[in-house]
This record gives sequence, structure tokens and C-alpha cells, in this order.
Amino acid sequence: MAKKSSLILAVIAFILTLSAILTLKNAFRSGKECYILPDIAFQENFLLPDIMGDNKTPSLSRSIFFHETSCSNDQTIKLNSRQACAIESAAKMNPNWDVFVLFASPVGFYNKTSLPLIDALASYENIYFRNVNLWNYATGTPIHEWIMDGRIFYSTYMNSHVSDFLRYLSLYKWGGTYLDLDVIVKVNLNTVPSNYAGAESENFVAAGIINLDHDGFGHEIAEMCLSDFQLNFNGDDWGNNGPGVITRVLNHVCQTNRPLFMTRKRCRGFKVFPISAFYAVGWKDWRHFFSESKTKEVLEMVNNQSIIVHFWNKHSSKERVRVGDNSAYGQLAEEYCPKVYKASGEFF
Repeated sequence: MAKKSSLILAVIAFILTLSAILTLKNAFRSGKECYILPDIAFQENFLLPDIMGDNKTPSLSRSIFFHETSCSNDQTIKLNSRQACAIESAAKMNPNWDVFVLFASPVGFYNKTSLPLIDALASYENIYFRNVNLWNYATGTPIHEWIMDGRIFYSTYMNSHVSDFLRYLSLYKWGGTYLDLDVIVKVNLNTVPSNYAGAESENFVAAGIINLDHDGFGHEIAEMCLSDFQLNFNGDDWGNNGPGVITRVLNHVCQTNRPLFMTRKRCRGFKVFPISAFYAVGWKDWRHFFSESKTKEVLEMVNNQSIIVHFWNKHSSKERVRVGDNSAYGQLAEEYCPKVYKASGEFF
């Protein structure tokens, strides 16, 4: 009887183990396949050009990068109003910079009759929509072997971690400025000396806005970020591979773990801006952007102190803004992304 029970338990354990392995493999397969073009013959006629196969390449140290890493089910280009607003504000305020919007999951224009937001963005000559093949993009860089290993596709937060991967890789390859898709740019970035990020709190440097030169110490920082990304990658920790990377690198470079002390003098020319420059309204107060009773307070804060405004999409994405309302978000959008705001319809 005891032998029979042991055998049954062993079989159950084997089945559970096999099931776990198959589940993990299936997750890996479906995750990785998000970034591989399906084998459909007509697709290439409609797809965006790939950034590595196009004649137009990013201007070194004078390009702004946005990365869309969500998985496309139908290979159709999609951006919501707030993402489009971030892109327009960057292009509008920086007409002499290239603005590259890179899609990691292959997409193209299949239904041009219903893309008012894309049409609004297409009116800017400095905006470029491109696909990016993760593996080709990493070729010839220190992180190529790591991405070929495929570890990132097992991540609990795959889309977010692919975005983290791309931001550091783009800055390594081209230099320039990485921006999250939930920001509004208020100034011409030519007025801001290169090599910077922003403090999110007294303990962490945020990864939503990073600028690095293509050469010199900026490039060294980018290389250190790629190295740290690989060495400390954790697929079960949402923030470890984004803000965690730039925070750890700067803790080492600046010889302090206090972002507010990370000055150009201490950090060999790199600067961490105070919280007010990019993250004036903290994530715990994200609702202030949508509350008309807070509009005056928020606008005074960001107009007096902020270079770029970050809107905490991770928390605020489901909060709607009615076009024409008096919320701070609506007011800023109307000023800095007017074409997108007008094209948004009833809600922004």
C-alpha cells in the first residue's frame, strides 16, 4: 500500500512538474512571438520600415525616442490620445530634433481611414514611425548575446521590461533623449545641457526621461546601463530593470545613493534634476492632473518648475479627460499637443 501511494505521489509530482515546464515554454513562445512578424505574404507591403533597414537613421545625440512595446494582435499601428500627445509635444517643441516612435511588435497602416491621431502626428516632418526588430537592433552591441538567450521573454512584466531594454539600447546606439509615452514636453531640449535624468524621490532616479550623449561620458553611462541591465535583470520585479538600472549606475558613478546630491560636479558631467523638473506631481497625487479643483495648483507647480511633465500612466490610464474641460492635463494638452487634442474626439 505504501509503495502504491509513493508511486501515485511520484506520478502526480511528475505531471505537475511537466505542466509547469510546458506552461513556462508556452508563455515564452507567446511572449517572444509578440515581437516576430507572422508569416503572412502580404504583410510587408503595409508594414512600417524597420529602423535598421531604412535610409533615415536617427541623428546622433539629437533624436528623441519613444518605444511602444505592447503586443499587437493584428499588426495595425495603434496609439491612444495621450501617447500621441507625448509624441506631438516632443516634435512641436523640438523642431530641429528627430522624433522616432519605435514599435517592437511589427505594425503597419492597414486602415488609413480611421487614424485621426496618426494623421495629426504625420503633419510634423520630424516624426518617424519605425518598427524595430529586437535581435537585429542589438547586433554589434554588448547586449546582443543576452537578448539572443531569450531570458527577457519569461518576464512577468515582459512589455515593460522590453521597454527598459530598448531605452538603454537606443541611447547606447544613437545617444539623445528617451521619453516615456505618458509625458508632455514643455521646452526645447537644446536649452538643457546633455547627460541628465530626473529624481523621482529622495532614493530613486527615474528612468522615464533620460538624455545621454552619443560619445564621451554619456556613451560610457549607456554602456554601464546595458551591463547592469544584464547582470541584475529580474523578470519578477517591475522596476528593477528600468529605474533600478539608472539608479544603481549613478550610485556608483556619483559615489552617493542620494539622487538630490547627484550634481554635474560630483557625477563627471551627468546631472540628476530635482523632482520638480520632471515629476513635480508625484505618483501618489496623480489624480490632481484630472481634478479641476487642483488645476491652478498643478499648473503653477509645473509652469514654474517643470521641463517635462510626467503623468503616471501606470496609475492614471483609466481616468478619462473630457476634451474642453478645465483639468490640468486637458489644459497642458491643449497648449502642447493641440493637433492631437483636437483629433481626440470627446475624450482625451
